[in-house]
Amino acid sequence: MKKVLLITLILTSLVVLAFQFKPVKKVVNTVKATIDTPSLIDKDSLTIHSRVNSPEGYKRVSYNEGSYEAYLRDYKLKPFGSKIINYDDSEYFWQGGHIGVLDIPVPKNGLQQCADALIRIRSEYLWNHNRKDEIGFNFTSGHYCSWQKYAEGYRPKINGNKVSFHKTASANPSEENFYKYLNLIYMYSGTLSLYNELESIDAKDLQIGDMLIKGGSPGHIVMIADEVINERGDKLYLLFQGNTPAQSVHVVKNLEDTKISPWYQLENDAVIPVSNYTFASAKFVRFK
Repeated sequence: MKKVLLITLILTSLVVLAFQFKPVKKVVNTVKATIDTPSLIDKDSLTIHSRVNSPEGYKRVSYNEGSYEAYLRDYKLKPFGSKIINYDDSEYFWQGGHIGVLDIPVPKNGLQQCADALIRIRSEYLWNHNRKDEIGFNFTSGHYCSWQKYAEGYRPKINGNKVSFHKTASANPSEENFYKYLNLIYMYSGTLSLYNELESIDAKDLQIGDMLIKGGSPGHIVMIADEVINERGDKLYLLFQGNTPAQSVHVVKNLEDTKISPWYQLENDAVIPVSNYTFASAKFVRFK
């Protein structure tokens, strides 16, 4: 009973807030979208690719087998209806904005937040495809921290914005040590460091694996999980995100355009509402 009352309260609050900023018809559609399952969803499927069908007139953009793009498109999902779970095993209060939860663990330490989840997915791809020497990220201070040097035993000495690296540990290239390295990256990197570090991408050149980012504290970031195109060359994209607090990574609905949900149109300098966050003055970036 308490759960029903909580859901009712959340939906009522959404309606009240929405009425302050949107026409009535749009309010109704948005609230309805938080409850309904988009028509393009295949509930029995367990990958991003198979969970979401292409809209009429569109087909998926081809990528080579083994590529990062194919890796993301075929990422495994938990069964349909799985909930977003916080790092402390509690349910996230907002369950109305997603159509699938990625099968990726959420560490109990609470560090794997929005940018960190995408850093992990990128790093695991490089690890699993024998490209470990490419794993590395800038701290918010701008200092580069690579997995290769960490595995050799080098650790950062941090004093304010000053960072130096010293060999203070034995060499250890194990997978267990790799996740300790990622915890370090989670602590000292984030949306601001990625915003400053990564190459900017024009919307017309977007591909799977690119990200929409707003750097800051707080900032936010989402990643393109899939891509379709029509005969005119128009493209639509699927997006997934981690969040704060650290929680399940999930594919988001499009609450603004239910006809194509969960697909999104992405444009430069556009205001883009994504589940429970709205991007403005953001940019698109790509991992190196």
